[in-house]
Amino acid sequence: MQYDLTEEQVLLQNMVRRLAREKVAPGAGKRDEEGEFAWDMVDLLRENGLYGIDFPEAYGGSDAGMMALAIAIEELCKVDASCGLLIADHELGSLPILLAANEAQRRRYLPQLTTGERLAAFALTEPAAGSDVARLRCRARKDGDSYILNGTKNFITNGGVADIVTVYAVIDPDQPTHRNAGVFIVEKGTPGFSVGKKENKMGIRWSDTVELIFEDCRVAGENLLGQDGEGFQIMMKTLDFSRPAVAAQALGIAAGAMEYAVAYAKERESFGKPIIEHQGIGFKLADMAMRTEAARQLLYKTCALLQELPKDMSRLSPELIRMSSMAKCVCGDVAMWVTTEAVQVLGGYGYIKEYPVERMMRDAKITQIYEGANEIQRMIIARTL
Repeated sequence: MQYDLTEEQVLLQNMVRRLAREKVAPGAGKRDEEGEFAWDMVDLLRENGLYGIDFPEAYGGSDAGMMALAIAIEELCKVDASCGLLIADHELGSLPILLAANEAQRRRYLPQLTTGERLAAFALTEPAAGSDVARLRCRARKDGDSYILNGTKNFITNGGVADIVTVYAVIDPDQPTHRNAGVFIVEKGTPGFSVGKKENKMGIRWSDTVELIFEDCRVAGENLLGQDGEGFQIMMKTLDFSRPAVAAQALGIAAGAMEYAVAYAKERESFGKPIIEHQGIGFKLADMAMRTEAARQLLYKTCALLQELPKDMSRLSPELIRMSSMAKCVCGDVAMWVTTEAVQVLGGYGYIKEYPVERMMRDAKITQIYEGANEIQRMIIARTL
């Protein structure tokens, strides 16, 4: 499998890298401190066409593929993980539509999602269940030509700012969940749909993370994706395709922390020479570089394999499912390890907010938890062996 970057991908990488350094990095610390959603970052990504990287050309997208999406997310997350998450989560919220929508649904929603004019979110996790989907309690009761949604979703990224939310709900609670669920397109302003508690988080602080509440929320039958009972398959396929985006976020965090630590170690002197020349620090940086590059190669190979496949409901092979889970798990673990080491390289300075590695360490932790905790990824990997 050839997955060296093409000329177009290198141009994209250089463009996003410059954008990240000049427009995103300067305010990253302030945005983290304030914890308020940054609409100016949304506008920046819109203006530069970064929301539509992996969207079909037929609906106004770049159709550049998953590798290009990963490259853009990685570069943004080198300086601000919350900024890169804007397009990673938009992809997640849109994926059920890309995978399972009929043509009428595609024409209705994809053009505005492609440009980022309307933002998307995916609502799966609930207070009593995240990894254990059999315990999900959000219900969608059939009522004539509509469905009535009742339940609560939590930890929903973009939930309070999204115009369109793809919602996973159980249709028939008396049957096995994996055979009786649906994914519904719910638009902002739908009666019975409201935003609840906003979370105050350790990391990715200005990213919008909220509770969503459905109280007798009537959704037209035409907003059901696929057929009755196909929701579980849509949800699982969505996660298979979306995990590389979170892996790219984690990789960007790791790469950004490593680059900062290397630059610091070249400038900081101890015992008469730059600390990078001391083996204790030099070996740390060498390990950080090795693990980061190994994670990048695994992610890029995964993206190269998945982007060759059509986004439809055909089954992925166990090998591809395994690659997706491995990329997410390895990149998340590497991000946590590398950022912790970066803080150590900076010593006392690494522990204070004036230096970005402290923020990067806090941001890294969530990449081991959401989009399927890394313990769940290891279960998936083992099952496909």
